[in-house]
Amino acid sequence: MSNSYVLVINSGSSSLKFAVIDPATGDAVISGLGECFGLPEAMISWKYNGEKTEEAIPAGGDHHQYAFTRIVKLLDALHLSDKFVAIGHRVVAGGESFKGTVRVTEDVVNEVEKLAELAPLHNKANGYGMRAAMEVFPSLPQFATFDTAFHQTMPAKAFMYALPKKIYDDYRVRRYGAHGTSHYFVSREAAKVLGKAATECNLITVHLGNGASVSAIKNGECVDTSMGLTPLAGLAMGTRCGDLDPSVIEFLIRKGWDHDTIFNTLNKKSGLLGLSGKTSDMRGLIEAMDQGDKDAQLAFEVFTYRVAKYIASYLVAVGEGLDAIVFTGGIGENSLPVRSAVLNDLKVFGFVEDKQGNEAARFGQSGQIAKSDLFNAVALVIPTNEELVIAQDCVNLL
Repeated sequence: MSNSYVLVINSGSSSLKFAVIDPATGDAVISGLGECFGLPEAMISWKYNGEKTEEAIPAGGDHHQYAFTRIVKLLDALHLSDKFVAIGHRVVAGGESFKGTVRVTEDVVNEVEKLAELAPLHNKANGYGMRAAMEVFPSLPQFATFDTAFHQTMPAKAFMYALPKKIYDDYRVRRYGAHGTSHYFVSREAAKVLGKAATECNLITVHLGNGASVSAIKNGECVDTSMGLTPLAGLAMGTRCGDLDPSVIEFLIRKGWDHDTIFNTLNKKSGLLGLSGKTSDMRGLIEAMDQGDKDAQLAFEVFTYRVAKYIASYLVAVGEGLDAIVFTGGIGENSLPVRSAVLNDLKVFGFVEDKQGNEAARFGQSGQIAKSDLFNAVALVIPTNEELVIAQDCVNLL
């Protein structure tokens, strides 16, 4: 058994994901998830030695604290805690303050919490995860990896809004993006599949999950991405509206809606959930759609159309020589109907779906699912591994 593990923590607004990673092999020794915090169905589960265990989280109390305490007890019982060389934290928003992985200090945690205005559903929880880990493992070096870091190579023409420049100068209002760790990982894996150096690859990476984003990657660097100042912009998502005419907010204010109601609606009640009126889960949506539910059908079409439209627009961003479109994330890796619908909308660019390849590339399997002779490009599915990126960053910085 290795003695050089990294504990990776991803503390979200209503969840706590963790994994113990062997950076040398990329293997997850144990991984788990506490989810549905604040709800009666709150639970924690983990997978170890191929076996999955689930436990209900008792009602009442701080579910984040309960889950973290339970995870620590579990790791102690498995004699893993004394084998950590570092702890890595996923943080959503780093603004312009953090352009790469950094060692966690009190000042770093304070800045992460201050940047919560850029990721209100995430950064405060990320800060909680760091403070809790520092208290339990005070002697271990800890590092923070930022979802926004990979997007810091965007040119000003891509990240600036057409607002008075003083707003940027005073408040740094701009496009930051998110999911950068995932976009980085699959872009490097795609380069291996293509047999090229990452710096020679032009890609459009498509991370589709409950949160979803598209990135344009030119010569290995991000040149544009769909999420904006916060993770609310871009694609329609599980509960987030994505791109929206700002006048809609003004319109709702005139109708008597207050700030909190608008914020919660755009972030937690829109997207697939809002359009379907039933679920934010793509699997449930497709099941309802297959049963003839027209609202579910509409939600599916809005989602896939917007994905295809963003991919098409990013052909401009990558310029000549597109090598591949890369699907990843829970939906991107597993949903055959979503990928088929997106590829169908991209037929104008010569993409022809490989139905057998698309069927095979699911449930952790990579594969080629389409090809365009017009662009001499392919469409790939590559499972993401953000935890491995975080663990390797920790070891490199040690």
